[in-house]
Amino acid sequence: MKYLSVFTLILCVLSQYSCKCDSVEKELNPSLVLWYDKPAENWTEALPVGNGRIGAMVYGGTEKEIIQFNEETLWSGQPHDYAHKGAYEVFPELRKLLWDGKQDAAHKLGNERFMSEPLGQLCYQPFGNLLLDFPGHENPMNFKRKLDLEDAVTSVSYDIDGITYNREVLVSEPNQAIVIQLETSGKGALEFSVGMDSPHEKYDVTVEGNVLVLKGKANNYPEDRVRQGAPYPESKLIFEARLRVLTDGELEVENNQLKVNNAKKATLELVAATSFVNYHDISGNPTELCKNYLQNLDGKPYDKIKKDHVTDYQSLFGRVDLDLGNSEISYRPTNERLKTFKKDEDPSMVSLLFQYGRYLLISSSRPGTQPANLQGIWNDKLAPSWDSKYTININTEMNYWPAEMTNLSELADPLTQMVQDLSVTGQNIAKEHYALKGWVTHHNTDIWRGAAPINHANHGIWPTGGAWLSQHLWWHYQFTGDKDYLKNRAYPVLKEASRFFAEYLVPDPTNQGWLVSGPSNSPENGGLVMAPTMDHQIIRNLFANTIEAANILGVDAGFAQMLGEKRAKIAPNQIGQYGQLQEWLEDKDDPKNEHRHVSHLWGLHPGNEIHPLTTPELAEACKVTLSHRGDGGTGWSRAWKINFWSRLLDGDHSFLLLKNLMVPSLSQETNMQDKGGLYFNLFDAHPPFQIDGNFGATSGITEMLLQSHLRDENGDFYIDILPALPSALASGKVSGLKARGGFEISITWEQGTLVLVEVKSLLGNKLNLRYAGSLVAQNTVEGETYSFGQESFQ
Repeated sequence: MKYLSVFTLILCVLSQYSCKCDSVEKELNPSLVLWYDKPAENWTEALPVGNGRIGAMVYGGTEKEIIQFNEETLWSGQPHDYAHKGAYEVFPELRKLLWDGKQDAAHKLGNERFMSEPLGQLCYQPFGNLLLDFPGHENPMNFKRKLDLEDAVTSVSYDIDGITYNREVLVSEPNQAIVIQLETSGKGALEFSVGMDSPHEKYDVTVEGNVLVLKGKANNYPEDRVRQGAPYPESKLIFEARLRVLTDGELEVENNQLKVNNAKKATLELVAATSFVNYHDISGNPTELCKNYLQNLDGKPYDKIKKDHVTDYQSLFGRVDLDLGNSEISYRPTNERLKTFKKDEDPSMVSLLFQYGRYLLISSSRPGTQPANLQGIWNDKLAPSWDSKYTININTEMNYWPAEMTNLSELADPLTQMVQDLSVTGQNIAKEHYALKGWVTHHNTDIWRGAAPINHANHGIWPTGGAWLSQHLWWHYQFTGDKDYLKNRAYPVLKEASRFFAEYLVPDPTNQGWLVSGPSNSPENGGLVMAPTMDHQIIRNLFANTIEAANILGVDAGFAQMLGEKRAKIAPNQIGQYGQLQEWLEDKDDPKNEHRHVSHLWGLHPGNEIHPLTTPELAEACKVTLSHRGDGGTGWSRAWKINFWSRLLDGDHSFLLLKNLMVPSLSQETNMQDKGGLYFNLFDAHPPFQIDGNFGATSGITEMLLQSHLRDENGDFYIDILPALPSALASGKVSGLKARGGFEISITWEQGTLVLVEVKSLLGNKLNLRYAGSLVAQNTVEGETYSFGQESFQ
């Protein structure tokens, strides 16, 4: 009995040790945790948190901490109609100049008579900074800061004189607040002061009891960016933030700051709002909103706030799991892992980047919010690059490529709403700039839903921005089968966008019977032209989607027939003298051109008209084009190429582009010459920071594992399993991915070979499951799950 007790004791100790190891491993799950052994030195090393409406960047400082925060509706300007009155008068002349080969004259006329008023749009603004001072904390020991993607909480821990200090920051969607929890292991050892400031010229900070109040007015558009022409609208938005401090210690006011002494813990609750109501109404009351947000938090302890936050967040994030394996190298700090990824190809780093994209989308786009902009929701500059607005000739669309595929369908709702808004403002642009019906928007928009061409005629007159955005509304229907959505939200947008282009297309004088688009451009390369390839691919896609939607809804048969007739006449894709897919109707591509935009491959991705199995010659031409453009480029460009090569079924080349993306990019402040890559917080670098590359990478990794854009002769979707699996990701498992037609997919594979695929039918549609050239086709029952091993595809 004595020996049995000792044996039992040993088992208990080993069990406890195992539990601790499991706990440590879970805490540092290399597929779900970003962590660092020192504070952030600059903004692109800080860690992002957000709830779709408000966001923050957490530096993790010890002696001095900065939490820079944003609220999505704080923009320069005010409601504004950007139309250039009477621009339609020169529309025919622009076409004539381009037909006659007078591109410079077309640029000049376009700039003088056809562009937006003012010439640019407005910019997204930072809100303020939360500033914490911890006296005596300049030399910490055992420092660690991390962002756990599993619960969307960023934390800092360190020791000072044998006392441990812990700090957590989260942004709660249920409670609409940034919440900071500070705790220490030593009784009465927590002492700090907290204040707020803002980069805007007109603001003030006051104290109301245990609440700091920041009030201000948005800056005008930066004077050094104002282009010639009409004046920029004066900024009219007002804003307010309130920070409430709750503590078990002593609280005092000192120089418009709150100071905590002799505490063991403290909770900071930060709320923020502006006077923005919608794109044509800024009559909101931010004071009332902030007071209501704080009142909603009354009596809620931090543990309850955190629990509600985690439950809400995990209801979205937890839908998809990706396990590609890990090893001892996976447990190093994230910045060290990034430095060596190109050499060691750590597969868990791929999982981390994949899930980071999903995390960022959840954090910057929720139903009822604005869509994720060029920087998602995070911005610290009054004059951010490209105004941190919505660039809709690739970047905004790329933001939402992962939404449907990675089981975050409802997060595309803000994009749908923006497109609906643009279908209203774009009607006036169609009328004033083209004298046509329907709606149109160009290559940029902002919170005021500008739809006119901006900046310069050579790249701003590009009318297919709205047509491309409309693709996302159609995708939502394809993945969900929601006919109410199709009828009430998607189809009206598709129909009126198609109405514009049905009138916009014009016969090509040198190719009788072809219809072409123009004036337009191939973003952002080659200047103003007639008949760019990308336009034709997008318009064909728009017409096809509109026709199918009309047939499903049983409406507008005559209109759909007319679209079909015009669609058949749109100039087809052309293969040029080098074997390349032509960017323009004329064969004038330069094989030495390594431009970051590869716009004319839109039909390969995100379109569906080019594929090795359906159009092999065009697919080969895409490969030639990609070889000309090279495997470099800015961050988002590399991300798009990951998707291109996945669609070309070349997993190893796709992975090469992923490796080219997953390299360290120095901060904007230290080296503007370093192109592409990721910052140490894994933000995508153009440079500077653009969030689209993060979402493009998540999309590209998904396309390696699952594709569902091709269809059989009856219109049912093929679901292609592991269509572009890289040899570097030879084993793994994924669950929860979505496929068109209403299917949820889980896949397990080992040594490059499928082991098991499980398919849950959400709508009861026919299943076409393909793997390694073999097809399993069968009817399904809604709600049932079907399993297939490798033997099913023999």
